[in-house]
Amino acid sequence: MSENSKKVQISEFEEKLRESSREPVQPTGATDARHEQFKIERDEKIAPDEKVIPVIEEQAHIEKRTVETGKVRISKNVREDEVLVDVPIVHEEVDVQRVPVNKFVDQAPPAVRYEGDKMIISVLREELVLVKRIKLVEELHIVNRKTEEHRTEPIQLRREEINIEHLKNNNAGET
Repeated sequence: MSENSKKVQISEFEEKLRESSREPVQPTGATDARHEQFKIERDEKIAPDEKVIPVIEEQAHIEKRTVETGKVRISKNVREDEVLVDVPIVHEEVDVQRVPVNKFVDQAPPAVRYEGDKMIISVLREELVLVKRIKLVEELHIVNRKTEEHRTEPIQLRREEINIEHLKNNNAGET
């Protein structure tokens, strides 16, 4: 409610109150359009020289409305930052040693065997002699070693940031 409308309502109320207390009450049946809402009915027992003061009551009428007081703009930015990451890289090396044996074998070829972390594979060859025999020519001694090294590699990591901007509302505060 604006201040002008408050002033108008207060002054109308005060005006009606003043008028009702100043002017004499008109006899029943005589009405004035201005005083229609404040019409007082006289009791037959009230003398004509007595004054009647009306009791007036104000009533409030309240309304609500939604008013935009501001705006917000939200945006999202994606940033890429370069970070250094320690990445373990594992690779295997095989060390093969050829060990000459030069020995004949009378039985079936020897199976693959292990001595610790070393795998031993027999290499056989047939040789032509009067009698055919198997000769152990050499053994392969294989050691499997794992090494791990650390490298520093640059990688791109993305991160989102949220920006909130409060916008002024030109209509805020107006009624």
